[in-house]
Amino acid sequence: MSRTSPQVERHMVDRSGWLRAAVLGANDGLLSTSSLIIGVASAHSSRHSVLVAGLSGLVAGAMSMAAGEYVSVSSQADSESADLARESRELRKDPRGEVEELAGIYIKRGLEEALAAQVARQLMAHDALQAHARDELGISEVRAARPVQAAMASAASFAIGALPPVFVAVFAPEGIEPLLVGGVSILCLAALGGMGAKTGGADVFKGTIRVTFWGAMAMVVTAGIGAIFGTHVS
Repeated sequence: MSRTSPQVERHMVDRSGWLRAAVLGANDGLLSTSSLIIGVASAHSSRHSVLVAGLSGLVAGAMSMAAGEYVSVSSQADSESADLARESRELRKDPRGEVEELAGIYIKRGLEEALAAQVARQLMAHDALQAHARDELGISEVRAARPVQAAMASAASFAIGALPPVFVAVFAPEGIEPLLVGGVSILCLAALGGMGAKTGGADVFKGTIRVTFWGAMAMVVTAGIGAIFGTHVS
């Protein structure tokens, strides 16, 4: 008799942690760096000033994203650790009560009382803390907070997103940097929005339009501010 290996299913929720950080970082890197370059270039600044602004925005933004993501996810990890420690103490103090608590959760989900009690006892015999972490606290291996991973993903994705406008600013003829940077950035935003939506299982068209529209608005506003201040300075 041939044995078939169990099918491994991949769900969108498995990607939620790194996908959120990566998409946010890339969008922020592309949009903030392109807007910064467009604003500085629209103020009739020199090519050197435009490039310095772009590179500074890339480095500072990547570090800021990494630090912010690390602090945020570390706070989540601390909360999870505190919850697990408290649950571990409760399991030692009142194991019978914890069985009843877990069984109550399964009853609310639709199991009969006897079956719910049996499932709770078997799961707790296997790994009591894991059972309560998953079904009572909502903490699982997939959803667990990983501060370093999130910080690295945010920094890398921000830098990758910021590279296209910087490269365009390097090679664009002087005087038309805002137009070229804006055009390339809008195309990149559309592609990034579509990829992010497709990877996350969302509507590709809506994701593309949403990211592109607000990105274009941000660049138009910064270009206007740069032109106004550049005119006054000159």
